Amino acid sequence: MRTMIVFVVLLFTTGIVSAQERLIVDIAYVQDAAKRSAILWDVRSADEFKKGHLPGAVNIGDIARVLRDDNTEDFLSTDKIEKILGAAGIDPAREIITYGGRGTWNPYFGQFTVQHFGGRQARVYHDGIDGWVAAGHPISRDDVKIAPVALKLQVNPAVSVSTREVVARLNQSSTQIIDARTPKEFAGEDIRAIRGGHIPGAVNIPYEQNWVDPATLQKLARREVRDSSGMSLKPVEQLKALYSRLDPEKETIVYCQSGARASETAGVLQQLGFKNVRVYDASWLGYGNTLDAPANNVTFFNVGLLNGRIASMQGRIDHLERELAETKAGKK
Repeated sequence: MRTMIVFVVLLFTTGIVSAQERLIVDIAYVQDAAKRSAILWDVRSADEFKKGHLPGAVNIGDIARVLRDDNTEDFLSTDKIEKILGAAGIDPAREIITYGGRGTWNPYFGQFTVQHFGGRQARVYHDGIDGWVAAGHPISRDDVKIAPVALKLQVNPAVSVSTREVVARLNQSSTQIIDARTPKEFAGEDIRAIRGGHIPGAVNIPYEQNWVDPATLQKLARREVRDSSGMSLKPVEQLKALYSRLDPEKETIVYCQSGARASETAGVLQQLGFKNVRVYDASWLGYGNTLDAPANNVTFFNVGLLNGRIASMQGRIDHLERELAETKAGKK
């Protein structure tokens, strides 16, 4: 069976596998899909969308903010999702191609959203608006509207797992777990819930490792590179090597802080032929706050330290505001 999986992946890389079977697509696929009236879903913020987007694309704003609860970062209730997507004409039953900025997890979270609510034709244009512009294709500033649709969505239980289900699978040889967070989060040094640490048995493969250059974001911040080209996907052979310690036949659970970064890794694994990939949507935010859930490298959030830092920061802000007020008074 492993030989068959490798064969399928090789077919994909050589272009023999039909475009319909691809989950991560290129510009040519996007152009053809637009001609057959597939939905192009720009998952960026409304402000970014207004500055320019793929012709014909629709937008509801930053998908992670619009469709999730601000506090828990879980999906809103299904009836609310039905109204939001329905009003925009985004029907998970149709072919949908999600895109955003090159390499960002947002389009993959869009893909996961479509799959979560029963869709079977969700694809990602990984290079996004950056790749589109770099290839010399025109952008649009038109506010595209699709006819609203009345949705009745059903959650697909095979796509994600709950905290209870993750705990039940610990130490099961039939399940493997990937932690797509940073090494510091994995080690419990960067605490983003009540506890820091990681799920026992998890393998730490940060989602940025899917990129040609995983350090691109840091290099952009330091102005060491001019564009996001380093955030393009690694070639298939390198992706296969990255996940070579894992068995494509086993159930594979992927998590991060809130399911967002994990969705990119999940999308890549699906493209590589992994048979049963599931996103732990609550991720470490849910697991770390479940104090009786077993964890490794456990550290606890220091509220007092945080309050001290906030007080110190507020003191500096107050000082700067006083200096600014005195400067303005001196100029009068």
